[in-house]
Amino acid sequence: MKPKVMVVVGTRPEAIKMAPVYRALQAQGSFAPVLLSTSQHRELLRQALAPFALEPEIDLQIMTEGQTPSQVASQVLALLPPILEDVRPRWLLVQGDTTTAFAAAAAAFYCRVPVAHVEAGLRSFRMDAPFPEEFNRKAVAVACSLHFAPTPRAQANLLAEGVPAETIAVVGNPVVDAVQWILKTLPPPPQDGKKRLLVTLHRRESFGPPLAGLLQALRQLAAKHSSQLEIVYPVHPNPHVRQPAHQILGGLPGVHLVPPMDYSDFLQAFRSSRVVLSDSGGVQEEAPTLRVPVLIAREVTERPEAVESGWAHLVGTDPQKVFSQLETLLFDDAAWQRACGAANPFGDGHTGEKIAEILAQRSHGGGK
Repeated sequence: MKPKVMVVVGTRPEAIKMAPVYRALQAQGSFAPVLLSTSQHRELLRQALAPFALEPEIDLQIMTEGQTPSQVASQVLALLPPILEDVRPRWLLVQGDTTTAFAAAAAAFYCRVPVAHVEAGLRSFRMDAPFPEEFNRKAVAVACSLHFAPTPRAQANLLAEGVPAETIAVVGNPVVDAVQWILKTLPPPPQDGKKRLLVTLHRRESFGPPLAGLLQALRQLAAKHSSQLEIVYPVHPNPHVRQPAHQILGGLPGVHLVPPMDYSDFLQAFRSSRVVLSDSGGVQEEAPTLRVPVLIAREVTERPEAVESGWAHLVGTDPQKVFSQLETLLFDDAAWQRACGAANPFGDGHTGEKIAEILAQRSHGGGK
């Protein structure tokens, strides 16, 4: 019987990035992968898995309305250990910096199941931005036996924290695998001459005045350029996002407030856009593959490679600065060209395969 590898997902970004890893483990053939969902974000997660034809084999179903990180963590810590005792996986894989990843890694550590961390080593060096993600990813690192760093910078961050070099492998980011997979299935983007702006704003640290200010900047932009501009905003279901988005932008000409898109539709909207305004981490990683510049509505980023490559630009949350930058990139061709970058710093689209192969090579080494 093949040893099992438990692949844990809880949110949409985890599902997107772990789907290529799960598929690569299936294809590699050394393991029997088991896909476990915590359902930290139930509907968004299922939506993200659908283009890859994947369904969780185990679902903890922890999602509740208005849940806090503490509630998510406590549920995972309570429900996962008996499953680990029953399944007895050779490895448990977590991704990124969610509360699901932190709690699943801690539960596996307590059960003496080796943990491997996909997208290890990202650091903003601020515990409050993003919150609670910076804590989560640093805590996951403590529980890990194997760290899959997406870039040499992420590897350097881990080494600086004392992580043994032999436990780190630089493999790229599986989001490149996911984007390349989906792009093959999409029709060509429209060529109708419209200026399109894609918006994804949902981070916890932006709730309240920062988000309201960004939405006011978008309102001003839409009002000034209503005949030329189309804004598409897939609105996160969290009421701290949904309510102000509809209050400030609802009903404006050219502004489309839509439910969260499935991943195929999102990537089609992304590559059809002139520019993206986002506070998301994943969007910064997708931009170099899709060749669309991104304005990051945050003060710091744990993905400086995206900025250094030229595809992402930190603009913060000051409404007038964001308005000015968006207007320039949307309507000034020379400025837009300068905002476009070059090489993709996040890999070649074979990260899942590299992870599967490394796990196979180390499967007899006790996880060290």
